Amino acid sequence: MASWSDAAPSLPSPQPRPRPRPRPKPAPRRRPQARRGVAGGVVWIAIVAVLLAGVVALNVAVLRLNVQLDKLDTQRAHLRAEKQALASQLAMTAASPRIQLQAQKQFGLVPANPAETTYVRLRPRSR
Repeated sequence: MASWSDAAPSLPSPQPRPRPRPRPKPAPRRRPQARRGVAGGVVWIAIVAVLLAGVVALNVAVLRLNVQLDKLDTQRAHLRAEKQALASQLAMTAASPRIQLQAQKQFGLVPANPAETTYVRLRPRSR
């Protein structure tokens, strides 16, 4: 008995088909970016310049206040010294009548009359 395969001419074995190459992925499209013009740079430069000017102005103001503070500290030291001198003078002036009163009560001394001159003669000491 003849088989179906005997009657048919032999077909060449199918060769494997070459694989198609994968297509390269298209590069992602870049969105067109808005280019910063010269105006954007000038704005930033102006902002930085204003900030620097503010820092300089602040430093100058602090320096002036420090100079003024030093002057006021010196003036305060002078005023304190003057106050202490005046307080000492006041204490001496207030003490004078009190001392005269004690001298009169305890020792019987009386204030001298500037119109009268009194001389006291002392004897030489004998040894």
